[in-house]
Amino acid sequence: MLGKKLVTAQKRGETRALCLGLGMVVCSMMMYFFIGITIVPFYTKSVWTTETMCKVLKVSIKDQAPCPKSDGSEDEDVFPYPCLQVRVNLTASGQEVMLYATEDTLDLNPKCSYVPDKSEKEAKAKIEKIASNFKSHQTVSCYYNPGGTQTNVIHSRLYPPKGLLFVFLWPTLMFTGGCLIIFLVKISQYVSVLSAWQ
Repeated sequence: MLGKKLVTAQKRGETRALCLGLGMVVCSMMMYFFIGITIVPFYTKSVWTTETMCKVLKVSIKDQAPCPKSDGSEDEDVFPYPCLQVRVNLTASGQEVMLYATEDTLDLNPKCSYVPDKSEKEAKAKIEKIASNFKSHQTVSCYYNPGGTQTNVIHSRLYPPKGLLFVFLWPTLMFTGGCLIIFLVKISQYVSVLSAWQ
């Protein structure tokens, strides 16, 4: 009687472990799919792939002007902020180009090097701080397009290769853990059947 209870409890435990392992594998697959349709296209679309050093030539802040957050935005998305313009010398080609904060900055407002979020209350102070940082550094790291389709450069990529690897790390660990649980349960079942047969 006690043996039957132990076997039943063991089978229940194996079933729960299998469900956990399969659940982890399914969740990791869903995470892979989500990353594949949201983050990977932004990474592959970016043409600024080569890192180099840029020499800061000119840092200026233009007067406040209402600048839209995106094309076709409504009136509530338009807010005034000082327009920071940073001109740099691209050491790879030796030409003077405009420096943008990220890939999105060029799409949001091609006239400004930095576009603050609407939620930033101290946008003016932050822009002045960024300008002073650029003025204090003669050279900064930047990314440019080696293909030449974009003559402008960006200061930092939204999705660098290391960041993309970090995003794929968690679903990979979950997938590996789920497969390991399923493998251990199957090994346990195989050993139980083998010992019962002997």
